[in-house]
Amino acid sequence: MTLIMDAFEGRTTRLSLEDIARRTRLPRSTAHRILDQLVRLRWLEHTEFGYGLGRRALGLGGGDGTHAEIRAAAAGRIHELHMRTGMVVHLAVLDGPEVCYLDKLGGRFANSVPSWVGGRAPAHSTALGKAMLAWLEPEEADRLMDDTIGRLTRRTIADLPTLHQELNRIRRRRGLSFERGECAPEISCVAMAVRGPEGPVAALSLAGEERAPLEKVAPLVADAARQVGLALFPGMGARERTRHASAAPEETWSPRAMDRLMVACENGDWL
Repeated sequence: MTLIMDAFEGRTTRLSLEDIARRTRLPRSTAHRILDQLVRLRWLEHTEFGYGLGRRALGLGGGDGTHAEIRAAAAGRIHELHMRTGMVVHLAVLDGPEVCYLDKLGGRFANSVPSWVGGRAPAHSTALGKAMLAWLEPEEADRLMDDTIGRLTRRTIADLPTLHQELNRIRRRRGLSFERGECAPEISCVAMAVRGPEGPVAALSLAGEERAPLEKVAPLVADAARQVGLALFPGMGARERTRHASAAPEETWSPRAMDRLMVACENGDWL
């Protein structure tokens, strides 16, 4: 394993099986067997362009430029959300059937939330994970969650049909995802995916006590996630305006739509 990992000079290096066998002087069959194991464990990734360093090797805070870019784009919004709400703010990405926490900001209550930067949680049990899963094709969500779905608390969704019902509700709410006590008892969250041209790239959430007024802060999370998406993908702003030019006002996050969202949430229609 060390010989193979040392063959990669940096995060952009791409090597074929033959390249790796030559550099390590390992038999081709031995190199192939170890490579398969490293790919399954996410130390390496394998694409049509060859083998490269995977997320586990790159780490959350170091060489992975994508994560660094996401964290930089979200930093200001994370601080603003915490200052406006006093709640715990999370930034996470989807990695297989789990979410990986890239950032966490909060006050004293943060110690009560069992999450940490670099930590992981089952995607189906968190508002963050469900917010991202909702924008995947159903078949892709099934593939990610296959044989991994299970309960963390008595409120955790524990089967795929129920999960798909929840993901459909999230899409009808234009992406807002809620959870109360599904990942950890007495903790509630509201989340929204940060979306790019190809789908969700991350998610933002606000977490608080189980009875926290999620309905009042949901529009703030929605707006922050949208702003992070525009910072990461500036061209999406123009495409979004073009796509919504002939749409009804209900299809956009206009101030009027935000007001209706607040009223609907306060009436308990979405929780």
